[in-house]
Amino acid sequence: MAHGTALYLSSYSVLIVMKECLFYTRLGDGSVRCDLCAHRCTLASGQRGLCKSRRNAGGVMVSDVYGHPCALAVDPVEKKPLAMFYPGTRCLSMACSGCNLRCLNCQNHDISQAAPCEVHSSDVSPEAMVGMALERGLPSIAYTYTEPLTYIEYVLEIARLAHRHGLYNILVSAGYVNAQPLNELAPLIDAANIDLKAFDDMIYVRQCGAHLQPVLDTLLTLKAAGTHLEITHLLIPQVNDDMTMFNAMCRWLVDNGLAGCPLHLTRFFPCYRMLDSIATPRSTLLEARDIALRAGIEHVFLGNI
Repeated sequence: MAHGTALYLSSYSVLIVMKECLFYTRLGDGSVRCDLCAHRCTLASGQRGLCKSRRNAGGVMVSDVYGHPCALAVDPVEKKPLAMFYPGTRCLSMACSGCNLRCLNCQNHDISQAAPCEVHSSDVSPEAMVGMALERGLPSIAYTYTEPLTYIEYVLEIARLAHRHGLYNILVSAGYVNAQPLNELAPLIDAANIDLKAFDDMIYVRQCGAHLQPVLDTLLTLKAAGTHLEITHLLIPQVNDDMTMFNAMCRWLVDNGLAGCPLHLTRFFPCYRMLDSIATPRSTLLEARDIALRAGIEHVFLGNI
């Protein structure tokens, strides 16, 4: 999870008030519709969205995690993973609880699949977050570990302040977001690693409770915005390790101008709800690397080996 140099938070604690969300619609009967991602959750008063962090409070959608990070550490930028964005530097990594996917293999499920009341968190304002990076001489802030897009209000405010102080912003995300929120965030993101989990919609539905197309759209939007983009693809035995499908994914990346984006092929180990599965054979990763290179992917890295 938050491996790295853990940070002591209490000296930065600032009381954070309830934050009204961006990107939602009031439906007139006290219910609201969240417009952040393709789930478009419709919530009666008191209900939480699928991400567990956004809630209808009497007809107003609020973020229960704004200003409440549950993980904070200093990491090598290569851990995000980013192989070609200021290598050798470190970043301030932060996360709030929640995620809008339900991946059966989630390695951070203790915070990504938890409601805010189920995790320990501290109160840290956007100003204090930026201050921590500056005090430690860190060149970047990474929004990571869980799904940063579910606490986009917090990310937006930190990211704006970070740019004013000359810091870089790094997004580590599954990329499941609607166009309007992403278009507002993209100009503030200097580097991103997007987790492309499979190149088949039904696998996305079964494995993650989501769909493929919004993730592909995110890749294209970030590329068009000039963001330094890298892609992670976790190869899971008997889930997404069909090499014909993998080749089709690589061809799509090349055909859509993403051949130069580093591709991280990562080895799966049994975890969460897939404890009975087997680890990815090294031979699978080596075969996938060869296929990616033949397809025209320029930079391929192997992870977890």
